[in-house]
Amino acid sequence: MKKVLILGASGSIATLVTRNLLDDTRVQLTLLVRHPDRLATDIRNDSRVTVVVADVVKDAAQLTAAMQGQDLVYANLYGANLKQQAQAVVTAMTAAQLDRIIWISANGIYNEIPGKYGQWNAQMLGSTLTAYAAGAKVIETSRLQYTIVRPAWFSDKPVVSYELTQKGQAFKGTEVSRESVAAYLTSLILDDSQAIHQSVGISEPNTDGAKPSFY
Repeated sequence: MKKVLILGASGSIATLVTRNLLDDTRVQLTLLVRHPDRLATDIRNDSRVTVVVADVVKDAAQLTAAMQGQDLVYANLYGANLKQQAQAVVTAMTAAQLDRIIWISANGIYNEIPGKYGQWNAQMLGSTLTAYAAGAKVIETSRLQYTIVRPAWFSDKPVVSYELTQKGQAFKGTEVSRESVAAYLTSLILDDSQAIHQSVGISEPNTDGAKPSFY
């Protein structure tokens, strides 16, 4: 049985990943959330799901306890205090002797987006982009075996189509479907030997432009 701890598990991408993982009977999930009522009923009631109600920053003991016996952490966190959240996660993983983490960030944290879209993205995200960058830096400078994933803007297209870029390369595209990001994350979790110590951009091919098509 592969044991996976998902932080921020009630988010839209995390929900899709959870459903994908539950399709594999070899996976057991622990979902850490602040608001369990936001989890779908079928997910909460699944026999292979354990729900932990905690705040990543405020509930250090519960976070560390939730990490005991896990194989990896998938963190889908958000907020102005992402740096503090990342520090709390690194501390808890160190205490639990857990190494592997998949950390969701955002496109633009390295000023890696060229042209008008880069300017638009920075303007739209503002201080949120700064928070994502600070959180990612904590993860990158830790001892953890990390993969950072930097998605473009999310669309609701019912398709799985994506391309990847690495840190140091110019980011491609402006948007990506939630289904695509979930599919890539699922593949990383099921085969967690991929992309270790990499920061990966993900977008839909042929979506270059000044901004996403839905803006």
